Amino acid sequence: MSTQTKINLLNLDRPSMEQFFLSIGEKPFRAKQVMQWIHQRGVTDFDQMTDLAKSLRARLHDQAVVTLPEVSLDQKSKDGTRKWLLHMDGVENAVECVLIPEDKRMTLCISSQVGCTLNCSFCSTGKQGFNRNLTTAEIVGQLFLAHHALVKDGYENGITNVVMMGMGEPLLNFDAVMSALNIMCDDFSYCLSKRRVTISTAGVVPAMMKLSEFTDVSLAVSLHAPNDELRDQLVPLNTKYPIKQLLDACKAYVEEHNRRRITFEYVMLKGINDSLEHAQQLVKILKHIPSKLNLIPFNPYPHALYECSSGNAIHRFREYVVNHGIVTVTRKTRGEDIDAACGQLVGKFKDKSRRSQKHQLSIESITGHTNVSN
Repeated sequence: MSTQTKINLLNLDRPSMEQFFLSIGEKPFRAKQVMQWIHQRGVTDFDQMTDLAKSLRARLHDQAVVTLPEVSLDQKSKDGTRKWLLHMDGVENAVECVLIPEDKRMTLCISSQVGCTLNCSFCSTGKQGFNRNLTTAEIVGQLFLAHHALVKDGYENGITNVVMMGMGEPLLNFDAVMSALNIMCDDFSYCLSKRRVTISTAGVVPAMMKLSEFTDVSLAVSLHAPNDELRDQLVPLNTKYPIKQLLDACKAYVEEHNRRRITFEYVMLKGINDSLEHAQQLVKILKHIPSKLNLIPFNPYPHALYECSSGNAIHRFREYVVNHGIVTVTRKTRGEDIDAACGQLVGKFKDKSRRSQKHQLSIESITGHTNVSN
């Protein structure tokens, strides 16, 4: 059987892995053994899985593979942040994932798509366009590589937290992301608590309503504006699913899993969404939802349309919402020197949406200059 037709075991959560072993005449418990070898021990060579019979190892060689993304670049920031550029299918498509270390917590920011369809006006990733969804194997492969790199460096616990906040909109790649989450939280793979896994969305309301049927991981919502007029400009998805629909979906998720709070992400843009009036509007729309607010200083990139709010403006905004009962954190900017900060991930891929080309033409029309850099 050619490599192309073999099953990549990284694509299989435990039920799918059990089904695979049944299909080749084996007992379902083999799934647990093989998942432990791959995900917990980092073994991808079937011959090294010594508690499997030689005949089974031979059958696995014939019908299965464990194929990981290829590491193209491994960068470390002066603040300890680490970014990997990972090729997914040869040289054409690559995504980025980011490790954010803090005390004993090792958080990995994982990508779910090659590019992003949403085109949020402040996000560098969105300006690069979109190519395709990642497979379950490509999503889990990011965790595999980062986790075992940490273990090799002496961090026994490896990755402790995962945030689906890298390139792409996770809920527009629903099936692959749900399968990947199953693997991340499985006792026979990475054993991550669902409280330590966060899925972020810009507000794909139908998928948010469906989410509770599959998981109760932590939910983060990229809000960025307290009213529809402004959010339409910043997050174009809002024209399809406006704030009221989005917040109704948030309430439903909280009610389904009582004790949970929704984390709302809010990028701070100078003179755009950072006034006291915006803070007042934000308090008003969030007051009936158990919330945590993350204020994110805007991270600049070439030809960005915005600037970061001043420290005073961020402090004033935060002070107002805190005084009105909303738990609020100003996020530290991490990995800025290696373009690993929030909104800066760009990867490398063929843009099927042609958005990057349109964006370049727009820049040229404004500046009168052709950007020849790639």
